[in-house]
Amino acid sequence: MSSSGVVRRGIHYLQKLKAANIPSDLIEKGQNRVIDASLTLIRERAKLKGELVRALGGALASTSLLGVPLGHNSSFLQGPAFAPPRIREAIWCGSTNSATEEGKELNDPRVLTDVGDVPVQEIRDCGVDDDRLMSVISESVKLVMEEDPLRPLVLGGDHSISFPVVRAVSEKLGGPVDILHLDAHPDIYDCFEGNKYSHASSFARIMEGGYARRLLQVGIRSITTEGREQGKRFGVEQYEMRTFSKDCHFLENLVPLILFLFSLVIYCRKWFPRILK
Repeated sequence: MSSSGVVRRGIHYLQKLKAANIPSDLIEKGQNRVIDASLTLIRERAKLKGELVRALGGALASTSLLGVPLGHNSSFLQGPAFAPPRIREAIWCGSTNSATEEGKELNDPRVLTDVGDVPVQEIRDCGVDDDRLMSVISESVKLVMEEDPLRPLVLGGDHSISFPVVRAVSEKLGGPVDILHLDAHPDIYDCFEGNKYSHASSFARIMEGGYARRLLQVGIRSITTEGREQGKRFGVEQYEMRTFSKDCHFLENLVPLILFLFSLVIYCRKWFPRILK
């Protein structure tokens, strides 16, 4: 089944339930059960991995992979939904090994663990809308952060997941964070193609929610008038490739504050110590 077919499946299922005159409160109860089960899955996996790390003697921090296979908010191709298992396959590919240049072993749970994926499609199949889905993603990130010493490394997924992930980190840490965003696009449209959760609108949601104290966007090479106006509106520091030669001295001396990986890279010094140090 194509990705568009998978997306439509959940919508059609909900329409069939409504057409069959299934009470809306019954549908909502079913959706709540699926959401609760999804969060329980992430919570118990995180607990298990946290217990394993502590049993092995503990660690200052253990990077923990959390997949968010979401692609329906992409305005073009929706392949990012299939990325998390491919990334894992690359990490553990048999053609290489798990040793770093410093001699650290990535297959040591004290360095790298995995709590699996948020079951995005299963949730959407029940007709859950994006408002609730984004909340599920945020809660999943928080569940991993609550299990010391796990530190979530989120695998997307299209760029719409930037919003719920940053929101979770900000709320969990008790305040807005500083973000270094490396991308060709600012992803700051107010509502791209009528979708407030579009992959091209994630940073508008982040900034209007007050989840970022400072946002630096570096490497921008495709930006519209709206992108620049939105940047000014939110006080974003935008560094375009056309002025890179002029800006490179400043950029070379930036201290990364938040590290987050999927075409956006964020390094949070407060939450992510140098794990391999």
